[in-house]
Amino acid sequence: MADKAKFIEELSKRYTSKGESITLGKAMLEGEVVTEVDVKIPLKTINRHGLIAGATGTGKTKTLQVFAEQLSHAGIPSLVLDIKGDFSGIAEPGSENTVITERYAKTQLPYQPQAFPVELMTISGEKGVKLRATVTEFGPLLLSKILELNDTQQSVISIVFKYCDDKGLPLIDLEDLKKVLQYVTDNPQGKADLANNYGSIAPASLGAILRSIVALEQQGAAQFFGEPSFDVEDLLKQRDGKGVVNILRVGTIQSKPQLFSTFMLSLFAEIYMTFPEEGDSGKPKLVLFIDEAHLIFNEASKTLLAQIETMVKLIRSKGVGIYFITQIPGDVPENVLSQLGLKIQHALRGFTAKDRKEISKAVENYPITEFYKADELIQNLGIGEAFITALDEKGIPTPLVHTYLISPESRMDVLSDAEVSDLTSRSALVAKYEQTVNKESAYEMLANRMEQATQNASTTQKSRPVKEEPGMFESVMKSRAGRTFTTTLAREGAKFVLGMLGLGGRKR
Repeated sequence: MADKAKFIEELSKRYTSKGESITLGKAMLEGEVVTEVDVKIPLKTINRHGLIAGATGTGKTKTLQVFAEQLSHAGIPSLVLDIKGDFSGIAEPGSENTVITERYAKTQLPYQPQAFPVELMTISGEKGVKLRATVTEFGPLLLSKILELNDTQQSVISIVFKYCDDKGLPLIDLEDLKKVLQYVTDNPQGKADLANNYGSIAPASLGAILRSIVALEQQGAAQFFGEPSFDVEDLLKQRDGKGVVNILRVGTIQSKPQLFSTFMLSLFAEIYMTFPEEGDSGKPKLVLFIDEAHLIFNEASKTLLAQIETMVKLIRSKGVGIYFITQIPGDVPENVLSQLGLKIQHALRGFTAKDRKEISKAVENYPITEFYKADELIQNLGIGEAFITALDEKGIPTPLVHTYLISPESRMDVLSDAEVSDLTSRSALVAKYEQTVNKESAYEMLANRMEQATQNASTTQKSRPVKEEPGMFESVMKSRAGRTFTTTLAREGAKFVLGMLGLGGRKR
């Protein structure tokens, strides 16, 4: 029989903070809710990242919803990568029912149904704020990693970027990049200019680069690259004192892993390059929630995996927290898991030997407790209950606590199509990024130059026309492989460390 008075004294002390905090629920002991113990997380440590884990149907998404709501109450915006598409209801108030009434009666906390400010976002053409970036903003290092190029091919991309910077050729979208490659390989003037000043491009390298670009386009990247570029400062909005919940619907990740990797790398790099160092600010400026994180780690490229590991280590100094939502802690790579300060663990089921190993592994990572038999209780946690351990204001892990979580105050269901249309029609950000800006860039400039050169040659040469052999670019694009897959170096040098880590940045 656990000592309840000792339990209340110890956990109340460890889950009380001097600064601002958010409340996730009440402590439980021997199956009973202990109303004297509030489970609170200091805002000061939210940027130390975290994990929400548990078997299917144990309440992870609702916990994520509560977390985002509590952050919004504190004026902290968030970005939720909604892979299942079941998070949009946070934009509408919830409704009280018997289950919620009973839950809040046990916690002795008030239930106030309410909506939260929301922006719906997209990288694949759905309704919402269109997120874009330009090729130039990626830079040669990051773009080469996305295209999975080898060192030789990466050097070609670096030369092309240098050439475009020197010649004043803006690289906005992938059509610009392909046009430049065509110009410096098939056009006599462009080919000679490149060879004399920068070096020539081997046909094999060109073919590999073009095939990689086409493969990326087939996953929808053509609409991701362009203008207007998304400004990450627009993720930091508040309305009526509440932090905006930015919801990115990415349900197509399994069929478009390279596009998703492109977006994630761009987002991480831009946040890191744009946000100033925060130091000990007392609360985060932005929190990222990656739902169904096991899909990310299973489907993402090696570049993205390395990037996530790097960013978890570096980005907290920018006042940004990253939270992974997945089924078992083992879904998250060890190097990432070790960096996560807050762990919210819903029930795990020990149906197989592998399941039982995962349970043992999860329990081993918890602080030792005299109040629970964690390896047994973790398999019997009810829906809306979880083990929690966090970091206190001094960065010390708090005791493991069986927590009776509060319910979301917003709707626990998705928005209807009509509600989505209404929400996006009223959004200033949707209007800001809706129309693609197709200003003159490398494609138009080089197309005009090549057309002019053709006209001049036609005027000068009045003799019998000579059949023109197809250029290298055209040959590659019409080859079997092509049909199958149908800003400066100085700036990159200034960001050498970030480049080695796979980070790019925006040229402002």
